Amino acid sequence: VFQGRILARRLMGQETRYEVEVKKPYRHRFPLVSREYVWVPSTCGCPPLREGGEYLLMARQHVNYERTLNRILLQEDGYARPWTPREDRLLREAARHC
Repeated sequence: VFQGRILARRLMGQETRYEVEVKKPYRHRFPLVSREYVWVPSTCGCPPLREGGEYLLMARQHVNYERTLNRILLQEDGYARPWTPREDRLLREAARHC
């Protein structure tokens, strides 16, 4: 789970790649750097992420069977909400309990 700002969107084959500036990681099981590519396995625009927008994203690490591909995957039904200060407050409160 992290807060990120969408810098660019690019269709690549049957997938969409977003370049994301990682603003604040909340909870992560793999290391994040200040800029990441987040992949969506479709080109339909679901979830709808607009360039310049800030979002709260819950993505997962995807490593293929051969271990030659390691990327951040946001599934079509994944969690992507516009970021608000309220979201930040709720996540900080939840972190105390988890």
